Amino acid sequence: MRQKLSPNYLAGYSAALTVWVRQMIEQGQLADSLLQKYPAAHGVRTDRALYDYVLAAKDRYLRNSGPLNKVTFDGKLQIMRHALGMHTRVSRIQGAGFKASREIRVASVFRDMPPEFLRMIVVHELAHLKEREHNKAFYQLCLHMESDYHQLEFDLRAYLTYLDMTGQPLW
Repeated sequence: MRQKLSPNYLAGYSAALTVWVRQMIEQGQLADSLLQKYPAAHGVRTDRALYDYVLAAKDRYLRNSGPLNKVTFDGKLQIMRHALGMHTRVSRIQGAGFKASREIRVASVFRDMPPEFLRMIVVHELAHLKEREHNKAFYQLCLHMESDYHQLEFDLRAYLTYLDMTGQPLW
């Protein structure tokens, strides 16, 4: 039987920073730090509320992008593969026409997180409406929509590492 490997949410960061996060977790300091920075969970609990939340952000920053057909919390999303959610485009030919569908799925684990983390995830997935790849233009668009994007992504990845190591949700 193969041993289950834990996902490395901090893979893109320096080894020193990864060690620091793990030490903070082991010393019980990361949880306190995150709770001080992000004291409460957001109030977006249903798929309809999530759709409205995402649509408001899209209308504010990406008015000219195509429509979203579905936005949902997805309990089947594996956060190991899609830590931030998933954006899909489905194109179908119907008769002589062409029909495109766009969906955003957010892992259900993010239903009980701070509003800043939800906003960061939504910004990330909305940026994929314009930029498919994680390139410079993609991250510039993320920063346009959320000026603190990189800090929020790091804090979220630190929290996911905490959750993986302890199994104890904070919110």
